[in-house]
Amino acid sequence: MALISMKTSKPLLFQSKKLCFSLIYLFTTLFLALYTSLSNTKCLFRSSPFDPIQYSLFSYPSSYGEHKHAIPTLRSSCDSPVYFSDYADVSKEMQELCRNSTSLGSRTLSYMQRNADSFGGNFSIQKRFSFFDHRSVNGTEVPCGFFKKIPIKFYDQVIMDRCDRVVVVSAIFDDHDKIRQPRGLGAQTLESVCFFMFVDELTLKRLDNHNMVSKKAREHKIGVWRIVTVQSEELYENAAMNGVVFKYLVHRLFPNSKYSIWIDAKLQLVIDPLLLIHSLVVNEDVDVAISKHPFFVHTMEEAMATARWKKWWDVDALKTQMETYCENGLEPWTPNKPYPSDVPDSALIIRKHSMATNLFSCLLFNELEAFNPRDQLAFAYVRDHMKPELKLNMFDVEVFEQVAIEYRHNLNKGGPHVTVGPKTKRASVDLFVNGSCSKCEQYLLKMWGESHD
Repeated sequence: MALISMKTSKPLLFQSKKLCFSLIYLFTTLFLALYTSLSNTKCLFRSSPFDPIQYSLFSYPSSYGEHKHAIPTLRSSCDSPVYFSDYADVSKEMQELCRNSTSLGSRTLSYMQRNADSFGGNFSIQKRFSFFDHRSVNGTEVPCGFFKKIPIKFYDQVIMDRCDRVVVVSAIFDDHDKIRQPRGLGAQTLESVCFFMFVDELTLKRLDNHNMVSKKAREHKIGVWRIVTVQSEELYENAAMNGVVFKYLVHRLFPNSKYSIWIDAKLQLVIDPLLLIHSLVVNEDVDVAISKHPFFVHTMEEAMATARWKKWWDVDALKTQMETYCENGLEPWTPNKPYPSDVPDSALIIRKHSMATNLFSCLLFNELEAFNPRDQLAFAYVRDHMKPELKLNMFDVEVFEQVAIEYRHNLNKGGPHVTVGPKTKRASVDLFVNGSCSKCEQYLLKMWGESHD
């Protein structure tokens, strides 16, 4: 009987209900985690698979800390509405577009040439605004920087002129960021896309200290990036304004390129540039693609945040800038505008070098030189008042976070160093409501009225 009892009894493993439920829970959790992980990697492209470059683009020394201080995001990469087409088809189509477009508009825009004390010419308000309407003006020259010689070596400029398809541009001044290699590049991308990183002598010195380049060499390259040294003291005292030159005058620095991507050095691109341009510019039939700001939709919101959180030291100048724009027709954002926001996140700008795009870049650069390098403050005013109108794709923040990883700026001792003016004062909430600018008060009343509707 004892022998029969041993044969018919349940295995010890199944005699405990708690143990059974624990095992079921464990295997279910592992399955769901594996499924989620695989799903996230597959949905990132939402397109047919392609062969990315498999080898390492550059081996960084451990002292450089390339991937320190990444900013986390809670958004899923699968929530983005953007769709990327098959890489092989995109690569072929982009080559055809660049080949068949001898000029997408740059030659229809004439640039003013003369010598001046500043790189941008330092034009008055009335003079700058007189160039906004460019619909029926034949042969009118537009001010667009380069009133001083660009402090770049000649052989670098020759290489820049040869970039005749797509260019990806970034810049680091005062050793403010790390150089990061793009990820997810297709096997044919480096044949069609140039990568240029502009740096000042301080940044180059730090790269030399890390044995990543040699200052004595004539040319410098780190991974895909061609490093071009700029004698920044010959441009502007402020490092941020020097960055603006390379951010908004890409069409002048690379006169033969057809498309461009500006990427702040705090970002690492994780989607192939050809896929980005094709999806966000070509498929949308627009001139420029740029992300919406994650928090603000009104220019005045950004202006108040800039003053309150000391993003620019001269609060009185910020006030003058907003008064100027309000008095000349700046309106708060409403659903009646053809754009979903008045405030961009301009860390990533994807452009077709059309006449409208180049005009917009020139006009915006002139405003930044006149006031300050905070480009979000002048963005909506230039966009809404220029003619012809700019065809603009302001994509969702989820798209931005899908295509790039954001990092914090350098935290090393000795950098960054930014030239500022007198001691910054924190602005009060009534900065633009003190009776001195009735137009600003009208703007705020409309803005607050919209927000309460």
